[in-house]
Amino acid sequence: MKYRNVGKAGIKVSEIALGSWMTRLEDTAAVDNAMAIADAAFDAGVNFYDCADAYSGGDAERFLGRFIAKHDREDVVISSKVFFGTGKSVNGRGLSRKHIFNNCERSLKNLGTDYIDLYYCHRFDTTTPLEETLQALSDLVDQGKILYYGVSEEWSAARLERAERIISERGLHPLTVVQPQYNMVDRYIEHEIVETCERYGIGITPFSPLAQGLLTGKYRKGQPLPAGSRATWQSDHQINNLLTDENLDKVERLSKIADELGVKMPVLALAWILRLPVISSVIVGASKPSQLESNIAASGVEIPADALKQIDDILGFKRFERHIG
Repeated sequence: MKYRNVGKAGIKVSEIALGSWMTRLEDTAAVDNAMAIADAAFDAGVNFYDCADAYSGGDAERFLGRFIAKHDREDVVISSKVFFGTGKSVNGRGLSRKHIFNNCERSLKNLGTDYIDLYYCHRFDTTTPLEETLQALSDLVDQGKILYYGVSEEWSAARLERAERIISERGLHPLTVVQPQYNMVDRYIEHEIVETCERYGIGITPFSPLAQGLLTGKYRKGQPLPAGSRATWQSDHQINNLLTDENLDKVERLSKIADELGVKMPVLALAWILRLPVISSVIVGASKPSQLESNIAASGVEIPADALKQIDDILGFKRFERHIG
């Protein structure tokens, strides 16, 4: 396992992180399976575990707390997020100082720890002054309850630039990390966000790197959906919306490149994200050990320049040729 700094901060995280978004905790068997995967990840060198207060109604944080208790605290990097409602109060949602402070305390209790390493704003709050949100997060750093803070979805480059101005004017602790969606078929952050993060020394820890399973290569054009896959879940519209003929054709061509390089398709997809130095860690999910092993194998894999050019030709996007070769 390779490790990278989070932006210009001193903290180091594994190139592959384990996320909790899709962790199933509905019964004892599911919990045992999730713990086995978390343990296997740790044994393989993963030190970064991503969570949020809204995942599974708080159960994901409580589960992660049980995992943390088995290890020295300095050996694990834990993240959580705040924004979504975790109660019925009118102040129980958003990025107000009150909600941030209340839910940070809730997360600390759920996790059974004195501090959270990385604390994200899960969404952008248009109803709260940005100055209030950033001041609250910086104050939590002063109090030692979080070590670093960042943002996740709905934070455009313009919003990041505005946040940086406020931080500079007020002398606040820096914004350290951004967690957007990023993968081979969703490259929107390359238009402006990547450049902004490079400029300010902000690390990027993307989620959904395999595009809900599309980039695993298990979905094939003209073939039945794999039994038990996410696309067979009636409520999962995200993956089904991605299973277009165009995307499946791209994956077919990308899979041939993976074969030529002697790696599995998920490894190629994850290593492709890690080609950017601004990426600190890639957050993956796993429902069984074999998926975890495939994901972890991507750490340290370097894709040759000619293969990167072939990939860009397939994806039809030339924006970041300056990063290859």
